[in-house]
Amino acid sequence: MDHKPDNSADTESLGVPAPEGAANLIDTDYQVGQDNYRAKHMGITIDIHGAVFIVSSIVVIAFVFLSLALPEQSTSLFEAGKNWINTHLSWFFMFSANIFVVVCLGLIFSPLGRIRIGGAEAKPDYSRLSWFAMLFAAGMGIGLVFYGVSEPLTHYGTSFGGVSVGDNGVRTDWAPLAGAEGDPQAALNLGMAATIYHWGLHPWAIYAIVALSLSIFSFNKGLPLTIRSIFYPILGERVWGWPGHVIDILAVFATLFGLATSLGIGAQQAAAGLDHLFGLGAGDLTLVLLITGISAIAIVSIVAGVDKGVKRLSEINMVLAFALLMFVVVVGPTLLILTSFFTNLTSYLAELPALANPFGREDANFSQGWTTFYWAWWISWSPFVGMFIARVSRGRSVREFLVSVLLIPSLVSVFWMTAFGTTAIHQLQQGFEGAATAELPLKLFMMLEHLPLSEITSFIGIILVIVFFVTSSDSGSLVIDTITAGGKLDAPKPQRIFWGATEGAIAVALLLGGGLGALQAAAISAGLPFTLVLLVGCYSIIRGLMSEPRPAAKS
Repeated sequence: MDHKPDNSADTESLGVPAPEGAANLIDTDYQVGQDNYRAKHMGITIDIHGAVFIVSSIVVIAFVFLSLALPEQSTSLFEAGKNWINTHLSWFFMFSANIFVVVCLGLIFSPLGRIRIGGAEAKPDYSRLSWFAMLFAAGMGIGLVFYGVSEPLTHYGTSFGGVSVGDNGVRTDWAPLAGAEGDPQAALNLGMAATIYHWGLHPWAIYAIVALSLSIFSFNKGLPLTIRSIFYPILGERVWGWPGHVIDILAVFATLFGLATSLGIGAQQAAAGLDHLFGLGAGDLTLVLLITGISAIAIVSIVAGVDKGVKRLSEINMVLAFALLMFVVVVGPTLLILTSFFTNLTSYLAELPALANPFGREDANFSQGWTTFYWAWWISWSPFVGMFIARVSRGRSVREFLVSVLLIPSLVSVFWMTAFGTTAIHQLQQGFEGAATAELPLKLFMMLEHLPLSEITSFIGIILVIVFFVTSSDSGSLVIDTITAGGKLDAPKPQRIFWGATEGAIAVALLLGGGLGALQAAAISAGLPFTLVLLVGCYSIIRGLMSEPRPAAKS
C-alpha cells in the first residue's frame, strides 16, 4: 500500500473526516461518487453508483417476482438450497465464526490494541455512557423478542430429554445438550448455555470485525465508508473497479436478505400476538397487510429523517424494551433470574469448546438447524450493524472498542435471554405447558399469559416488534443506500424509500414462498458468500493496523 503521512490526503473528497494526529493515510485519487449517475426527473433526484445499484436492484426485483409467481417451485428451491448448505458447509460457518472470535481476542491483548480509531489524537464523538447506550441499542432486535422464550425452552427440552434418535437410527442430538436427561437443573444450565452461545461472543465478534475494519480504513486510512474499502490492502486501486463492485453487491444482498429475514420473523410474531389478543387471524393475508403497513410507517420515518424518525423511534423502543424486561424480572421468578444470570455465564464458558466445535458433529438439529442459521443471519446483518457501530466509535482505542463491542451487548443479550428463558422454563417446571407447546411466534405471549397484566404486556411486546421492524428497515435502508450510492452518506431520500419498500417486498415473497424455512434459507444463502468477505476482512484489518503509527506503551 502507498501511504501519505499524517493528514496530507484529501479525505473530504472521500466523505470521511480527516484523522486527528498521527495516522497512515492511503494515497488514492478516488473521490466518492465519481462513478455515479446523477439525474433529476419530475422533481425526484437520484444519485446512484450505476453498476452496484443496477445489478443489485435488477436481481432483487427478479427474485421477488419469481418467488411470488412460482411459490411452490420457490419453496422447493429454498428448502433444497438450505439443506445442501447445512449438510455440506455447517462446519465452514462454525469454523469462520471461531476465527472471528480469536482475531478479536488476539487484537485485544496485542500491542495493536493501543491504536486509536481516527488518529492518535482523536477524541470520542460521544460520551462513554452514550456510546454504551448505542451499543446496547444495536444489540437489541427482533431476534431477541422472537427467540427469547422459544430457544431456551427448546434447548431445555432437548437437554432434559437426553439423546434422541431419528427414524433412520441416526442421533439427532449430541452432548452437551443431551447430557442432562431427567435432571431439571442441569438441563436448565445446558439449555441456557446453548442459547447464550448463539447470542454471546460469536455474533458480536462478527459485527466487531466489520465495524473495526470500516473504522480503520475510513477514519485512519481516509477511504470511503464502504465494504470495498476493507479490500484495499489486497486489491489496491482495483478496489474501485469491478472487483469492488462485486464486493459491494454481495454486501447489498447480505443486508437485504438479513433484514428481510428479521422483518419476516417479526411480522409472524406480531401477527400471532394480534391474533392471540384480538382474534384477527395470522394467515398469509394478515402477514402481507402487516408487512405492507409497517413498511409504509418505515417509509414515513425515512422521509422524516434520522433525527426525527429513527432516533425518536429508537428511544421509544429502548424504553419499551427496558420496561418489558424489568417487568418480567420483577413479577417473574426474580431471585432465580438474578442467580441464573451468573450461573448461565459460567455454564456458557464451560460448554463453549464443545458447542463451538465445527467438526465431527452428529447433532444436525442443533448445529445445522440453529447454529448455522444464526451465524449466517449475523453475518448477513454485519454490514448494517457494523457500519452503525463504526460511525459512532471514532476516537476509541482498538482495545476499548473490541472489549466494549464484545462484552456490553453480549451481557445485555444474556440478561434478556436469562430473564425470558428462565421464566418460561420455570413455568414449565411448575406445570404450565402453554409456552412450551405453542408455535414459535406465539411462545412469548403464552409465557406472558401466566404473568400479571398479560394483555398489556403482550400488546407492548407487539409494539416492540413493530417498532424494531420500522427502525431496522429505516437504518438498513440507509446503509444499503450508502453502498449503492458509491459511499455517499447523504444520498437522496427517494433511493432509501426504494430500498425500504424492497425489503418489505422480499419479506412478503419469502413468507409466501415458504414461511420461516424460506426466511432461514435466504439468510443462509446470503450469508455464505459474505463469510468469505469477513475472512478477508480479518487479514486486512491486521495488515491495516500494523501499518498504523503505534502509541508508546504506558509505563
